[in-house]
Amino acid sequence: MKPLPRDFYLNDTVSVARALLGCVLWRRLDGELLAGRIVEAEAYLGANDMASHARRGLRSPRVESMYLDGGHAYVYFTYGMHYCMNVVTQEADIAEAVLLRGLEPLQGLESMRTRRPKAKRDLDLMNGPGKLCAAMAIDKALDGAPLNGKTLFITPRDIEVREEEIAVSARIGVENSGEAAPWPLRFYLRGNKFVGHGPMR
Repeated sequence: MKPLPRDFYLNDTVSVARALLGCVLWRRLDGELLAGRIVEAEAYLGANDMASHARRGLRSPRVESMYLDGGHAYVYFTYGMHYCMNVVTQEADIAEAVLLRGLEPLQGLESMRTRRPKAKRDLDLMNGPGKLCAAMAIDKALDGAPLNGKTLFITPRDIEVREEEIAVSARIGVENSGEAAPWPLRFYLRGNKFVGHGPMR
């Protein structure tokens, strides 16, 4: 249950995204601990990445948490309906992050089901960035939260993940991002049934 050390998040963002696969996200809520293993993630590379909220150095109250030092959460509201959680990486003011796209539910499933009543199967509880935030009650109140705190934290892998088990593709939903659209920055555990999307070119 010991959280990942701060220096884990200070490595280059692509390396952090790959290394997060297999790690476990924990959320303490009303005395209950919820947990999910990270199985799908995407890297966003700051000012030079046109798919990033920090493209061209954009800085606004909405994205301010992206400019924190690595090891904090960047949570944003999107499409007027759901939250997404990112893991901030690098030193402060670089504004790079890893979007958590899919988790394998491990603990607190009954509680998760009450917040995700549309999920007919446990496979669908957390197989998308908005779904996992709903299941774990992650919202704007956790924007900027440290990832080694008591409310939200990430622990090291509890399973072995070999390099050949990590699949790579373009990111999802960034088709209008110019030359950044096809960048191979989505990483997921090959064959894991909790990954939200199949292989993409």
